[in-house]
Amino acid sequence: MSDSISPSYGDTQTTAWIRGLVSLAWADGHFDKEEQDMITNLLHQDLKEHEQATALESISPTELADGLGHDPKLAENFLRMAVMVAIADGDYSAKEDDLLHQYCQALDLQPEALQLLRTTLQNLAEAQPTNGSEPAIASELLAPAPGTEHLDVLHPVREWLDHMDVHDPKVARLLCKMIPSQCPFERDITLFGRKLVHIPPLCKLNPLYDQMVGLRFRALSYLADKCGEDVSELV
Repeated sequence: MSDSISPSYGDTQTTAWIRGLVSLAWADGHFDKEEQDMITNLLHQDLKEHEQATALESISPTELADGLGHDPKLAENFLRMAVMVAIADGDYSAKEDDLLHQYCQALDLQPEALQLLRTTLQNLAEAQPTNGSEPAIASELLAPAPGTEHLDVLHPVREWLDHMDVHDPKVARLLCKMIPSQCPFERDITLFGRKLVHIPPLCKLNPLYDQMVGLRFRALSYLADKCGEDVSELV
C-alpha cells in the first residue's frame, strides 16, 4: 500500500461509525432480526471479534462524538451517510429526525443542507395524515413530479451528499455491500392471476438513489486505486 494513501480510521472510529448508523436504523423500531443478521454478516470480514460483539449495540450521541474523535471532516461524512440510511427505506420518521438532530448537536455541526432537509421533511410529515400513528413521510414525495417545474427541494442536499469522501477500507467495503450495484427491477405481486400490489424500483422509491450509487462508485474506486484491492466480487 502506498504511503500516499490517506490514513484509515482507527478501530474505535469505525466501530462508532457503524454503531451510529445501526442506532439510526433502529430508531423507528423496525430494525428486525433479519436486518441485524445482514449487517452482522457484512461486518464479519472487516471487524475483529470483540468489535463484532458491540457493533449492533446502540450508541448515544455523546459516545458517538467521542468515538469519532471530534474530527469535523469525519463527523460530516458520517452525517451524510446517516441521512442516506434514514431515507433509504422510503420513509422518514420523527424518531429518525430527532436522533439526527441529536447527532448534529453532539458533533457540533449544523450543515445548512441538513437543516433544509429537516425543515422540509418536518413540514411534509406534519401535512401527512397519521391515523394516530407516528408522523412519517413517504420519501418519493420529495422528488419533482415528471414533466413539471416543481422545485427539487433536495437539490442542496444532493450536492452536500455528493461531497462525501471515502478514506477507510472497512467503511468502503461496507458501502459496496450495502448499496446495490444497480437499481432493483420493479415487479408486481400477484395471487391467482390478480395483481395485489406494485413494487416500484428502488431508484423511484429513494430520492437519493443517485447519490448512493455515486458513493458506491467512489468506494469501489478507493479500494481499487488507493488500496490496490481486487473489487471484482463487489462490482
